[in-house]
Amino acid sequence: MSANPEAVAERPLDAPDLFINRELSLLEFNDRVLEQARDTRVPLLERLKFLCISSTNLDEFFEVRVAGLKQKAELVNSPTEADNRTPTEALRAISARAHELVAKQYSTLNDELIPALQDEGIRFLRRSEWNPEQRAWLAQFFEEELLPVISPLGLDPAHPFPRILNKSLNFIVSLDGTDAFGRKIDYAVVQAPRALPRVIQLPSEAGSGDHDFVFLSSIIHQHVGDLFPSMGTRGCYQFRVTRNSDLFVDEEEVDDLLRAVEGELPSRRYGDCVRLEVAHNCPDSLCKYLLDRFLLSKEDLFQVDGPVNVNRLMSLLDTVDRPDLKYPAFSPRLPSELGPSGDLFAEIRASDVLLHHPFDSFLPVIDFVRRAASDSRVLAIKQTLYRTGPDSAVVDALVEAARAGKEVTVVVELRARFDEADNIELANRLQAAGAHVVYGVVGYKTHAKMTLIVRRETDGLHNYVHLGTGNYHPKTARLYTDYGLFSCDDDLGNDVHEMFLQLTSLGKVSGLERLLDAPFRLHKAIIEKIDREAANARAGKPAHIIAKMNSLVEPQSIRALYAASQAGVTIDLIVRGICCLRPGVAGVSENIHVRSVVGRFLEHTRVFYFANDDAPELYLASADWMDRNFFRRVETCFPVTSPALYDRVQRELALYLADNSQAWLLGNDGRYTRAEPVGDEAPLAAQKRLMEGPG
Repeated sequence: MSANPEAVAERPLDAPDLFINRELSLLEFNDRVLEQARDTRVPLLERLKFLCISSTNLDEFFEVRVAGLKQKAELVNSPTEADNRTPTEALRAISARAHELVAKQYSTLNDELIPALQDEGIRFLRRSEWNPEQRAWLAQFFEEELLPVISPLGLDPAHPFPRILNKSLNFIVSLDGTDAFGRKIDYAVVQAPRALPRVIQLPSEAGSGDHDFVFLSSIIHQHVGDLFPSMGTRGCYQFRVTRNSDLFVDEEEVDDLLRAVEGELPSRRYGDCVRLEVAHNCPDSLCKYLLDRFLLSKEDLFQVDGPVNVNRLMSLLDTVDRPDLKYPAFSPRLPSELGPSGDLFAEIRASDVLLHHPFDSFLPVIDFVRRAASDSRVLAIKQTLYRTGPDSAVVDALVEAARAGKEVTVVVELRARFDEADNIELANRLQAAGAHVVYGVVGYKTHAKMTLIVRRETDGLHNYVHLGTGNYHPKTARLYTDYGLFSCDDDLGNDVHEMFLQLTSLGKVSGLERLLDAPFRLHKAIIEKIDREAANARAGKPAHIIAKMNSLVEPQSIRALYAASQAGVTIDLIVRGICCLRPGVAGVSENIHVRSVVGRFLEHTRVFYFANDDAPELYLASADWMDRNFFRRVETCFPVTSPALYDRVQRELALYLADNSQAWLLGNDGRYTRAEPVGDEAPLAAQKRLMEGPG
């Protein structure tokens, strides 16, 4: 950054160095997740969970983001992001940062978590530590469970290098001697059976403690010689390859989107290779051999000291019954007026109701659809489903409603990444029950979270709506923070009705009163509201923006925030993940403060506040400030107009802005530092405070 404020201010607000690379920012988020695994204030097994989450996140990062950059680098290696890096330049920077992150993951596992777990009687036994009883039990396990299903493959012209499944556990074995036919075979590949767990618990009869575990890879290493009886094994090294897992469906060219997506799913297992992980002691010659087979470069190689599939350790959270090493049990609040004995529709008609999950229970959302399904006065139910899980109580209720003869319309997003198979199954089930199922709009993912229930009452038809910032997924509702709003407001109900008409009939919305919708009005409205705050600041009026979201990427909104900062607007951003805006740049963004909160729950709410002089506005949304959300998705952004609910959301935003325990502060170098209490400040964790009661 320049030291001359005037020189900085003269630069155009689209200068590349004012934007943080989105991929590098995403890696920084993963580093913050990993720091939860290193935080001794977090219960031990939860620390292990955060390590696994960081590993899973990194898998997806390579499967999607790195894979996409590699494709761009091969086609047209020119800048496509606001930071003006070419894909090749971005890949080089990503490789360096990802290698740092992976080294940190394994040092966390080996130097911190495994010793701490061992102190608690939870042990991962190396082969050198097996006692005679354990060796005998594991030999029998190999003989009975592994040997019948394992297929070692010696490599020769008749047995070429096999197709390796995405993220599967494999071993490259170097051999000595000749095979049964007198031929010299140098290498073999052993693929671990997919049906077996990667972590094996030893039983008490093997002379083991209650929580002694062995990695499946250790068992295969120990007995790999048994797979090649006529040859000697010089080395056995685990490896895993990550492949491009993004689906390609040319939506303009297909007649049936469901069948097209369904047909593409198998290809995800064998997409182009993007990363190779191997054991840290694998010889250079074997690493080069594997890299050549997968058409990868040395930058794509990650040599790791431990299991190549760290995320499989997540199974321990269910296997090890140690509540003292996990977060204390937490039961979400259930507002009494929305409980089983309350009149849900009467409560919603009397006033808007706001739920903040997981602090507030998700049950009223399920109950909303269930009651509608059995209510004789309900004529129609319409709902969007983006991610809802394979066993969904919401879908159960929709099926019952359709079977009861109600008009049920469901917009299912088939292309919700990594949930495609579940969504296809749900769509088929709903259609079989008689529901009208549509798949959104070609070229636009339906990411809006909305439910509309049409009910006949004594004074006519009324629209009851639920609008959310998150998915209709009971499991994630216990793990993610999200807002959900129930309302019977006429204007809001008519707007939701119009949006469903557009999704099913593909006609143009005649005009919305309350909702800001993408891809039509949301981006323009956000820019206008930011510009209005800037104009107010220049006029000496109060001006303040608070925006909480998952990702901030879209360049025009970032430039508008820079301009507002220059005008004197105070801007507080709470951005969980990717943030391409660079705060604290002299003459550009001194008035912008960016924080990320990472805690027990994944922050997922989107909240936008604009001071608007003396008429403040507060919105909740399904959309982040990203190009895809503004321009390539169907999204909703809805106002909070109830004074009581407005005050509640404002208080809860204030908690996040005051968090000094789980918050991370973004510097203008693109790195984050943990917030800490200053002076006599008491520690404050927003999530912990919200678990105690509403803000």
